[in-house]
Amino acid sequence: MTMLSADETYASLAGAWRLMFGKADGLRLLDLSADGFWNSFFAIIVAAPALIVGWVGIANEIGDPDAFAGRLGMLIRLATVDLGSWVLPLVALALVAPRAGIGGRFVHYVVASNWTSAIIAWLMLPSALLRLFLPSSSEITSLVSLVLFALSMVLTWRMTNATIGKGAAVGTAVFVGMFIASLLVLFGLQALLGIDIPDSTTG
Repeated sequence: MTMLSADETYASLAGAWRLMFGKADGLRLLDLSADGFWNSFFAIIVAAPALIVGWVGIANEIGDPDAFAGRLGMLIRLATVDLGSWVLPLVALALVAPRAGIGGRFVHYVVASNWTSAIIAWLMLPSALLRLFLPSSSEITSLVSLVLFALSMVLTWRMTNATIGKGAAVGTAVFVGMFIASLLVLFGLQALLGIDIPDSTTG
């Protein structure tokens, strides 16, 4: 993975943005070469500032508020969970894609998915910022989080359909499969690393 120029990053984000609105021509803005495949993981760096705000909010809630080391350790564990949930489902898809008849679209999907994930990290930022200043049990935080999550799901589904390009049934199957895979990784890593995140109902 190499550092991308501002122009390359902008083109990649613009391409993903078009795909998120179901416009398949967004693929033309993406670099689908072998280099482009690996460079799309630069999207993690693009997403990092927004993700860190979320990690800090959660670490403040569930880490020991008086112990900086405790919160830092929690921050690192939360980062591990999020990055694992980002990357590991793509590894699983690499194994399944040829058998599922979408091997030819695997690179397209990974590149588009990485840049889409970066946009969604920033889309979710208002929810993360609210969590910094309001308890997660507050109705405003819960509502904003729910609305942004639902919006991100719709946009991700549209990106998946446009990128896979094999009709809504196949696109939806890939979307559902990747969503389930990311949840399994998320809950698995949380359990492994001993993270217990309070949900908005229990606070």
